[in-house]
Amino acid sequence: MTTIRGVYAAALTPMKDDLSPDLPALVRHYKWLLASGCDGLAPLGTTGEANSFSVDERLAVIDALGASGIPMAKTIVGTGSCAIPDSVRLTKRVLEAGGRDVLVLPPFYYKKVSEDGLFASFAETIARVGDERLRLYVYQFPQMTGLDLSLELIERLIKAFPKTVVGIKDSSGNWANMEAMCKRFPGFEVFPGSERFLLAGLRAGGVGCISATTNLTAPMAAKVFAQWKGADADRLQAELTAVREVLEGFPAIAALKAVLARHSGHGTWRNIRPPLARLDEAQTRDLFAKLAATPFAPAKAA
Repeated sequence: MTTIRGVYAAALTPMKDDLSPDLPALVRHYKWLLASGCDGLAPLGTTGEANSFSVDERLAVIDALGASGIPMAKTIVGTGSCAIPDSVRLTKRVLEAGGRDVLVLPPFYYKKVSEDGLFASFAETIARVGDERLRLYVYQFPQMTGLDLSLELIERLIKAFPKTVVGIKDSSGNWANMEAMCKRFPGFEVFPGSERFLLAGLRAGGVGCISATTNLTAPMAAKVFAQWKGADADRLQAELTAVREVLEGFPAIAALKAVLARHSGHGTWRNIRPPLARLDEAQTRDLFAKLAATPFAPAKAA
């Protein structure tokens, strides 16, 4: 049964000048996203730079989220790691914090691994967590992981763990694959990883989107989600896509942080952990010039 729907932000992680997670700023940003049109949050994913953090740093973010007063039912927390014990430890902490929904990458260091091996990695994680509350969303992002999870693998996971493997975030950009999942797996919660597919996904049977750029476009995406059956749906989606296309033309996390730094007045928003780097001055000018030619009108940032 579908219980998660809507516009989710793959939430950014603000950092102090020493590049450690700024937990008070993080909680403020999360609350601002929920107040600005997001139905939920997906912290500690690619956009949150999770794989640049240690396990202890990620645990600290989960603890801060759990203590923030934000309903954990509005979160899908990234816990996927190359090492199964790390994924298990992070997932258990989410459950201890009151959550149940986690977003799990396949173990991504080794390439050209078998489907049996990928299935075993998810199965072993689920078995070691050993908690019937767990709801696991598979994270499909072959451009980053080098692993393209097949429909057959997804079907195998659903059949083996029907109450646990409940959905997917598909950041592949492959719309045909997302549409096929919507049709092939009724009730499976398919979240495109970009709001450019929000309207098409809803029309195909998807449940929303989980996107990096909804850190900025949440108010626009919320209108599409609210009015997707209405006469203005295509126009609203076109406006949303225009903003997304501009942001896609720049290193995504650095661009999002540059915009939040300007609109919040907090320069620390530009802090980013290597190997990622800030936008340079020319890129920043170009970004804001191109955004000015779109319908983008940011809310006041936290």
